[in-house]
Formats: sequence, C-alpha cells, structure tokens
Amino acid sequence: MSTKKICPMLEITHGVKRELNRRGVLLCVLLLFASLAAQTEKPKYPNFPSETPAQLHEATDSFEYVKRSVMIPMRDGVKLHTVIIVPKGAKDAAILLTRTPYDAASLTSHAASKHLGSILQGYDNATDIIVEDGYIRVVQDIRGKHGSEGDYVINRPLAGPQNPTPVDHATDTYDTIDWLVKNIPESNGRVGVLGISYNGFLTLMALVNPHPALKVAVPMNPMVDCWIGDDWFHNGAFRQQMLPFIYQQGGTRRVEAKWWSSHFDDYDTYMSAGSAGELGRRRGLEQIGFWNKLLAHPSYDAFWREQAVDKVLAAQPLKVPVLLVHSLWDQEDIYGAPAVYAVLEPKDVNNDKVHLVMGPWYHGQMIGEGSALGALKFNSNTALYFRQEILRPFLAQHLKGVAPQNTGVPQNKIPPVAAYETGTNAWRSMSAWPAGCESDCTIRATPLYLAADSKLSFEAPKASAIAFTEYVSDPAKPVPFRKRPIEPIGYYDIGLTWPQWLVDDQREASGRTDVLVFVSEALTAPMKISGQPMVNLVAATSGTDADWVVKLIDVYPDEVAEQPEMGGYQLAVAQDIFRGRYRESLETPKALVPDKPLLYRFALPTANHVFKKGHRVMVQVQSSWFPLYDRNPQKFVPNIFWAKPEDYQKATQRVYHAADNASFIDLPLVTTP
Repeated sequence: MSTKKICPMLEITHGVKRELNRRGVLLCVLLLFASLAAQTEKPKYPNFPSETPAQLHEATDSFEYVKRSVMIPMRDGVKLHTVIIVPKGAKDAAILLTRTPYDAASLTSHAASKHLGSILQGYDNATDIIVEDGYIRVVQDIRGKHGSEGDYVINRPLAGPQNPTPVDHATDTYDTIDWLVKNIPESNGRVGVLGISYNGFLTLMALVNPHPALKVAVPMNPMVDCWIGDDWFHNGAFRQQMLPFIYQQGGTRRVEAKWWSSHFDDYDTYMSAGSAGELGRRRGLEQIGFWNKLLAHPSYDAFWREQAVDKVLAAQPLKVPVLLVHSLWDQEDIYGAPAVYAVLEPKDVNNDKVHLVMGPWYHGQMIGEGSALGALKFNSNTALYFRQEILRPFLAQHLKGVAPQNTGVPQNKIPPVAAYETGTNAWRSMSAWPAGCESDCTIRATPLYLAADSKLSFEAPKASAIAFTEYVSDPAKPVPFRKRPIEPIGYYDIGLTWPQWLVDDQREASGRTDVLVFVSEALTAPMKISGQPMVNLVAATSGTDADWVVKLIDVYPDEVAEQPEMGGYQLAVAQDIFRGRYRESLETPKALVPDKPLLYRFALPTANHVFKKGHRVMVQVQSSWFPLYDRNPQKFVPNIFWAKPEDYQKATQRVYHAADNASFIDLPLVTTP
C-alpha cells in the first residue's frame, strides 16, 4: 500500500522536499504504521459459528392446526397483529374473533402442543366449543398493544366528541372482518365475535355499524358504564383497587411494568398513602394518560355519559343476534350485561335476536369450571351447561346455519333468557327479564323496612317507632370489604381469592359497631326475588359528605346438615355503594346538610335468588368499604382524589326508620297464584 493512499498530504520522492506541517507528518506516519499492523495481525480468537439458525422452520406436519400470524391493515394505515388458527382440513368453517389488549400471542399459546385444545386452553377461549365444532379461531391485539401498531387508549371511545380521530374499535373490527373473509380461504364467510370483560366491551363495539359478515356477538361480563357500576367507579365511589390494572395496562405496550405492593395487607398499602390520588402520585401514575382522565372526571359528566355503551347501543339499530352473558357475582363488571339487555330487548320485535344468560359465577367463570363459587356448591357444572346447552347451539345456528340443539326447553329453541336461580340451584328459561319464573307469576316491588331494634319487616313503621339508629364512621378505621389480611390484587395472579369476594361470609362485618344490622325472623316459606332491589335509605350525617354501603344478605340456618360449614353463613345476594355528594346530581357534586335526614335512592345489582324456608333476610348498612373503594373524608372537598389528611373526619351517621322517614329496600318479589 502506498504512503500516498494512507496520507495524501505526505509525498517525498527522489530527494525533492516540500514544506510540511510537522504535526501533520507525524499523524500520517502513525496512521501508516497502524494500517500495516492491521493487515498482518491475526484474530485473537478463532471463529466459533453460532448454533442458532438464521430462521427456524418448525416441523408442524403432525399438528392439528395451522397457525398464521399476520398484520392486518386498518383504514388509517395502522396494522394490527392478528393470530389465525385454522383446524387442519377445515373447509367452509366459520370464524370466531376476539379482539384484546391482553396479548393475542399468549392467548393462543397456552401450551407447546400439537393439539388445538391445549394451545387455546385459558382465558377468553371456550375451548370445548371452539375445538369440537371446528371453528377458525382469530385473536387480535387492539391498536397500541403488544404486536399491533398505533396508539393505545383505554376503552377507546367511538369517533366523535371524545375521540377526534376517524378510527375506533367499531371501525377496526369492521376492517378486520373485511380482511378475514377475503383472505382466509377455509372460511364460509360468517364471523362471530366474543370476549370477556374488556374483550366483552370490544365485542359490543362490533355492533356499531357492523360488517355484513358479522352474524353473531357474545359479550360476556362486558365493561359498559364504568362510572355507574363497572370497573372504575360505582355510583361515584372510586374503585381504587383497580390501580394495578391502570398502571400495568396503561404503562407500557407489552405490560412489562408491574404494580408492586408495599405491604402484605392491601388495607395497609392504601391506608399508608391516604388518598387514591396520593398513592397514584407515589407510583408515578401521572405518566399514564388514562389516570389523568380519571383525576379530571370524578363525576358523571359528558366524558362518561358519551362513552356508556348501553347508551351508545340504545341509539343503534339491532342488526346482529346477541347473546349477553352475566355473572350474578361478578366482582368487576356486575352492571354491564343487564344494562345492555335492557336497551336491546325492546328492539327485538320477534324475540329471537337478543338473549341473556345469567349464571352463578364470578367474572369470567362461564368458560371455566362452574360447580362451585367460594363456599357455595352447586349441584352441577353450571358453566359447562352454559357452553354445551346454550352457547354451542347459539353459535351453530348463526354461524353454521343449523337448527339449535335441544336445550331442554319447548320447541328445542334457545330461550330468550336463561337465568340460574340461586338458593334452589336450578336453571330457569324465561321469555324476558325480569320475568321471575317460566310462566304464570308476577313481580311486585315490595318494601322491606329497616325497623327499630335491628329488625326487618314488611310492615311499615308505626307512628310510635324510634326515629333512627346511629353509628360512628371513622375514616381512620374504615370497614374492610373482606376479612384481613387482604391480599394484593396484582394483575390476576394465580391463586388469588379476589374473584370470590362477593360471596364472602359477611359475619366479619356484622360484628362491628360501625355497621348497622337489620334482620328478619326465620322465613316460614320460600321467598324469591328477580330483578334489581332498590334502596330507599333515609339517612343523616354530622359531616358534609358520606358514603352509604347497603347489602342484602341471605342468612343460613344455624345448622346445615348437608354442608356444616355453611351454618349461620351470611351470603350477600346484592350489595353496592353510593357516594352521598351525588344525591341530587350525578354530574354536579354538592355538600350534604349536616344532621338533616335525606333520601338516598339507588339500585343494587341484579339478583335471581330464593331465600329458602328457615333462612333469614339481613340488611347491613355502613359508610366505608375499604380498600376496594377509596375513603370518603366525610368532609366535602372539591375532588376526593386529592383529599388531605386533615380532611378525613369522624361522623355520626343516622339511619331513619320512623313512620314519616322510613328506610326500606324495594324487593322485586315474585308471587305466584
């Protein structure tokens, strides 16, 4: 190599000298020697080829399925990661689609197996139906999550006032279905969409301007109105134990960030922070857009009203058959399915497009094992019955074009309503909900009065009745929503008992001095309720704000021969909370007048229950439900998220049971001729 190529500025030939910069000459000489050394130096270590192939080609000839992973383009150019699983040899098969923020790849890879059932076993897959009936399974990451492109917005609203873009979950579903029916040659062009919880919300979004190929929708435990009665609030009280979900789902695209607990007992974790807003600040939640929206919208303003899915669907024509699935003890989304049924059913003029199933389940239990829930034992696998006798024929009818299979009801038709009757442990088929029974019965709102001396009675109080019963609510010692220590919820960690808290024995609360207890005499005959019990609570507080928790409870006899551990069990049939500041307006909070009896009227969740002979009815009233819900400081502050330590004050709460100020629960009582 010539010196000229290494250092053009250096050129000395045949004694001819040029004036050179001394430092430049030295630099060029060093570069020359380095270049020569590099050409002669041998590698320090020998080359050892990698044992990993550039691309692994899996030998899947023996598999029962073909799995395809594709990126489907949406109308705005964003591509969504989609997993398509086609059974080997499939021809003219229908498609079952689930759209999810929970990772399509993991939901379709539950095992390393050649068997189709093994890879689908798990959340959101009714595996027995999908495998046995030969459906093409499609699971898609929604925009902004896991393998999909785009931006992620929790419960992304429809295009409009809350969403300035032209795309939403309705358009994404439409575009996805359009691509699937054109690009899966094994399909018959019919598509069904189904999902649980958030995925149930996404299923409902598919009903807005639906694609013509969409033939059926099965929303199970869907998120519908998250301020009135689903995930984020209940009647204005914030469900602060949803913070782990917000942090993990909203924090990263692939959910790498994990919520952590500072105490073994979640009660202590939330108490140590004071307010929900302060705990969020300590964990850095202000980085997450959805958390900031919650902080800015603690009341039921347009932000929440315009996103409420039942209100959205009320304005839509009914084009697609729908099977709504509700869990009677849904610990997360107990409001949604019945609310959607209430707005869709009137549109079903032939009573054949809208169906409702209500089972004795926790959130999502219908696709698992349904023989028990907590201490409750049923006489059959209720979830299996739902899948085999209701879901299977429903899907087959609309996706395969075959007549419904026999479900044990007249004319072998899928009933408009299949409601499990708790207490007697039996399925009931009905023409509508609430109907109370299969035929020849009526439902009448019947007041059950909270009487003096801790009694419950169907008789109105007399003029001589004691005016009220009182208790002291102390925010420094809030009533736990379940027995302590309360395990951290985390993010659906395996083994948690969180799904069964709604059926916990309520004796833990009934022994506290800050919980009022009203109980009936033992029933001399069975008593059935079907529908939503309505609370009419006349109460006063010495503070300027208050929460009211009301529980309707079935008290078992002292001894239960067939299951001794149920002796004296206090089973909550329906229970909920109401934040007092919203008594006059859900949108505009207002301070309460201290010590003035005021009426608080709100609905409890749907029930279909028989209080059996020998059982007693109980009602509990309290003013905190912690740490599930954030503490009400009991002093009116503009935004409870930012209540300061000095805002939390003791208050004396009075529940009235006088003739002119009677508190009662309107029971949807079923009567027969």
